[in-house]
Amino acid sequence: MKVSFAITTMALLSHDALGFSMKNERHNVESLDTGRRNLLTVVPAALVASQSAAFWGAEPAFATPAAAFDDLPPDAAKSYYQYRIPLQLAADYYIFELQEKVGNLDEWGNIGQLFASNNARGGQGQPSRIERDFVNPMRIVLLSMPPDVSDEMREAQFKFEAAMQQISKATGGYRKDLPVEVPRSSIDNALKGWEDGRLAYNQFLVLLNGVTGLSEMKPVPPAGPDQRDQYGRSYRKYNELVKKTKLCQNRGGPALSQAWGQLMVSGYLQDSCGIPDLENYFKQ
Repeated sequence: MKVSFAITTMALLSHDALGFSMKNERHNVESLDTGRRNLLTVVPAALVASQSAAFWGAEPAFATPAAAFDDLPPDAAKSYYQYRIPLQLAADYYIFELQEKVGNLDEWGNIGQLFASNNARGGQGQPSRIERDFVNPMRIVLLSMPPDVSDEMREAQFKFEAAMQQISKATGGYRKDLPVEVPRSSIDNALKGWEDGRLAYNQFLVLLNGVTGLSEMKPVPPAGPDQRDQYGRSYRKYNELVKKTKLCQNRGGPALSQAWGQLMVSGYLQDSCGIPDLENYFKQ
């Protein structure tokens, strides 16, 4: 299968570093094949600048012509094309899965896993899912952008992290098999954390659209009956992608599963698992 270019995503190599190494990319066939078998690294459990601030989140402080992308530093263009798909997949997860988990008390026991880090020997553990799928890609992209834009992106990142901490704190300690009465304040705090996180993540995506001039990233609309229509991305396609990547994971067995979070993802070919083409999935 031919595609316009390769999309590569390096997953976190060190929990302490909370970042990715851009210097150790390996563009050989073995690495790309490994990446295709491990797509779930960027598929969670698996926006646009002209919209109002109330709908999309904070507006960027600048207007950028479409040609601005040509003026970005080489590393900025590179990081954008490497991480635009993971960033949009994270947004898909945020609206299609995390929102439901936060709003369903029976799911609160599972939310804690999203914030749990696996601290292995020598500090070379796995980051939490929120760090891996949201925070680290945000950090890598903003570090490659011009200083004025990266400062605003960093502010959005910090706001997002604070919102996720609010969700973690509000939902912590609850388990489905240990029924306890959940105070209304905890429910309100969890929902507010999701909304604050939505606004912060949208702010980051809107800034990314503004600096590239491409407007490819789609923000998460507010909760409501028309939310999915406003989002414009398919839940069916997302669900299909998640199911097929999980099947691929099961074929790999425990050893392969443990390696997730340290892999490269490529858009060169569809593998034997039947995973949909990521470029086509992105351009909905």
